[in-house]
Amino acid sequence: MSARPAQPAGTDAASATCLNAREAAAFLQLNEKKLYELANSREIPAARVGGKWLFPRALLEEWLLEQAHGGALSDRLVITGSDDPLLAATVGALAPVLGGDAFVAYSPTGTLPGLELLARRRASVCALHWGGVEHSLQQHAMLLRRFAPHRHWALVRLALREQGVILRRGLAVDGIETLAAFDYRWAMRQAGAGSAHFLESVLASRGFSAADCSVVATARSEREAAALVAREDADCAPGTRAAATEFGLGFLPLGWEAFDLALPRDVMFRRLFQDLLAAHGDARSQALAHRLGGYDLGPLGRVLGLD
Repeated sequence: MSARPAQPAGTDAASATCLNAREAAAFLQLNEKKLYELANSREIPAARVGGKWLFPRALLEEWLLEQAHGGALSDRLVITGSDDPLLAATVGALAPVLGGDAFVAYSPTGTLPGLELLARRRASVCALHWGGVEHSLQQHAMLLRRFAPHRHWALVRLALREQGVILRRGLAVDGIETLAAFDYRWAMRQAGAGSAHFLESVLASRGFSAADCSVVATARSEREAAALVAREDADCAPGTRAAATEFGLGFLPLGWEAFDLALPRDVMFRRLFQDLLAAHGDARSQALAHRLGGYDLGPLGRVLGLD
């Protein structure tokens, strides 16, 4: 991608697509030192091109509006990160209720790619899971601290989920060792996915690694993994009991995990996010969670400390 050509001499900063540091500082009424601090910590939209910071004017205006509680972007909620059948159903049920008044979208990417999108302000919420439930708070806080804006984020618990291996119909195995040691076809998750991390941790505790597994496909989401197994393009894949049930597949349980939402603190108090939590805990969601299995919605809405 080539750098944008410099503005001709005499160009009015008010009409420029990108501003330099002096112009951006004047636009935001900040001194340049503070502007550089925000740019280096990735708290403000900026790009480093040829050793200099450039600031897209349109994104600066959007960022400025977003700083105000209930600002211009409070009518939309873009959720990324980990895939989950119940969360997808909640978003699907909430969208028609909101109609044209607000927009809620869910685009799963995996835990670490989702946090990167959250840090870059490309999403407003990231769903995440990383390891067993007993160490979830420490693990999730550690993940968030990899990203500079984490000081402005909150962590909200959505559920506990049963994690394991999704199995093709008719496949019965007595343990993870059998799937790793013999020539079963795996649909593995991409690097940075919480399901892949969970599986790798369990395999390591049994003296195996992901390299011992015969991988025939890579799935980019929980439900894509289940679909590959349902089509018998693979024999097994890491994933949750809920995803296995949704596709009518078998399941080998490996343990429980925490499923949390990371988001900026100001987003947490918005009506739209609170509506999402309420919908996730209503009678419809409770009934679906029971049918899918592998959920505990008891901790829903609990705000977790990151220190």
